[in-house]
Amino acid sequence: MAGKYHLKKASDGQFHFNLHASNGEIVLTSELYKAKASAQDGIESVRKNSQREGAFEVKTASNGKHYFVLKATNGQVIGQSQMYASQANAEGGVAAVKRYAPEATVSDET
Repeated sequence: MAGKYHLKKASDGQFHFNLHASNGEIVLTSELYKAKASAQDGIESVRKNSQREGAFEVKTASNGKHYFVLKATNGQVIGQSQMYASQANAEGGVAAVKRYAPEATVSDET
C-alpha cells in the first residue's frame, strides 16, 4: 500500500493536509492555508521538495524530543513531523516522507 495525502478543512475554514505512510501513520503535517488551491499547491511542493537535497532539517524541541521540518527552496516551512523520542527515529520519518511523498495519492476530505 502506498502513502496518501489527506486534504482537510479545519474548523476555522482553513485547509491543511497530512501525509500518511502505508501503515496509516502521519509522517508530515502541513501548515494552514487560506485557500484549498494553496493547500493543493502545498502537496505538489512536498512531492517536489521531498526529493531535494538539503530540504529536511532535523531539530530538537525544548523538551528534548526530535522532529523535522521540510522546507521549500525559499526556506519556507512546508510541513513538520510529529515528535520522536530519538534523532534516529526522526531521521526514519524523513526517509518515510522521501519514500511516500512523490507517488502518494490525494484523498480530498474537504
